[in-house]
Amino acid sequence: MRNQYFQLVFHDDQAYVHIYPAQDGGENLKINELTAYLDLKKFQGYDIKVLNEALSNEEETEVAIGAWDGYEVREMMEVDVSMDKMIAYARFYPASPGGQRMDAREIVGSLIRKRVKFGLNQQAIFDFLNKPVYCKDIIIAKGQPVRQGENAKIEYFFNTVKNLQPKRNEDGSVDYKDLNTISHVKEGDLLARLIKEDPGDPGKNVFGEIIKPRNVKTAKLGFGKNITINEDKTEIYTDVTGHAVLQNGKVFVSNVYTVPADVDNSTGNINYDGNVQINGNVKTGFTVEATGDVVINGVVENATVKAGGQIVVKSGIHGGGSGTLISETNVMSKYIENSTVKAGGYVEAEIIMGSDVSAADAVRAKGKKGLISGGTVRAKNVIEAENLGSNMGTPTMLEVGIEPEKKQRYLDLNKYIKEKTQELEDMQVIIANYGNLVKKGEHVPKDKLIYAQKLAEQYKEENAALLPLKEEIEAIHQEMLETDGSYVIVSQIAYPGVTIAISDISMNLKDNRSHTKFHKAEGEVKADIY
Repeated sequence: MRNQYFQLVFHDDQAYVHIYPAQDGGENLKINELTAYLDLKKFQGYDIKVLNEALSNEEETEVAIGAWDGYEVREMMEVDVSMDKMIAYARFYPASPGGQRMDAREIVGSLIRKRVKFGLNQQAIFDFLNKPVYCKDIIIAKGQPVRQGENAKIEYFFNTVKNLQPKRNEDGSVDYKDLNTISHVKEGDLLARLIKEDPGDPGKNVFGEIIKPRNVKTAKLGFGKNITINEDKTEIYTDVTGHAVLQNGKVFVSNVYTVPADVDNSTGNINYDGNVQINGNVKTGFTVEATGDVVINGVVENATVKAGGQIVVKSGIHGGGSGTLISETNVMSKYIENSTVKAGGYVEAEIIMGSDVSAADAVRAKGKKGLISGGTVRAKNVIEAENLGSNMGTPTMLEVGIEPEKKQRYLDLNKYIKEKTQELEDMQVIIANYGNLVKKGEHVPKDKLIYAQKLAEQYKEENAALLPLKEEIEAIHQEMLETDGSYVIVSQIAYPGVTIAISDISMNLKDNRSHTKFHKAEGEVKADIY
């Protein structure tokens, strides 16, 4: 393949441009390249139109361009550097038939004068000297690309997903024999591996300028007790058999405290820094607190269970009105009846009856019955159940759209601000009355004036204290309005008596609804069949 190119030739006292056509798909010359060269060589009497027509000719042709000054024209090289300074291109123009060619020293010298001094392509120079190619860009130098590094990263060899859903049986119920939500580890297990940062390698452009790789982030393994780190601080291992969790970038392993039977008078209340395994029941009036997970093989009666990790109750909780489960992550129970449950993640149960249940993520009633009936159930994102309410019209409140704690904070703030605003208005009336008496020149006892002044100061302070609370309630209200992803879904039947609230709006069911998804749209609760 050969590009179209030109050569200056001289006959007698005249100068000509001899144009050689492109071959085998080569590129044609642009007129501005030819005229720029002629201007550089001080030729001015040429006809651009004639030259342009000659470039369109597919045959060799010559065009007169002016008088010849008697000097032959030497071979010439133009150098162009890419925007990123990583590639230098050489473009050669031939000498006239009697002119001198460039040699290797000249080519290199010309490049250096253009500041191109790194990554010279000696083979390209050699090839050109042996078989010249004109009016074609030749890569004459290449920079060394920078090799970007990689941030340090940590691989964990246990479950670090707090909201991982439990395994289920074919009927949809939770498989308590094979929970995959708790990361059990054995003594000596590898917990995490640090892959150190790779800083990369600097590059260099054709001007010889150093190009630094971008900065990378370092990391280190964070861990608590019961863990050993290797010599080069790249791997950590558990010293005990127990449960691994990742909290705020640190790995903790808690060993397990096992209660062989019931939590009752024989054990007293349980308070343990780690995981607790209870093989029996938690009897009425007793408390179990753990920084890790609490797994209960039996039932929870009218008792209290608090966990920094998950709470798993394999037989369920019958709270008698005051039984309480509070978990910083998830709660899973066969059933929840007449109890209070709070979870920082999700709540899973087959039956939820007459209870106050709150979850920062989701509440799901799955399994053979999959029932939520009576009480109040709140979740920020999702509530799912097979059945909602009962055919007796049991009042059942379901709320989604905002974290339950924020919703309660909103209600508390709203009540407080209303009450405080009324108090301030009453103060304002008293202050104004005393002010009017003073303006009219009427006698006001000194103690009353002092009282009015103190009341005015109190008013000013309490009114100022309300401002951040009003801003907070407005921020929560705004969050309540932005709840496009929150919904309630019922797979079988939702009965009359069920109220579904999505943030600031609600729907009271007046008739049965089946296979329905309730969500917020266009400022109201929509019920869509699925």
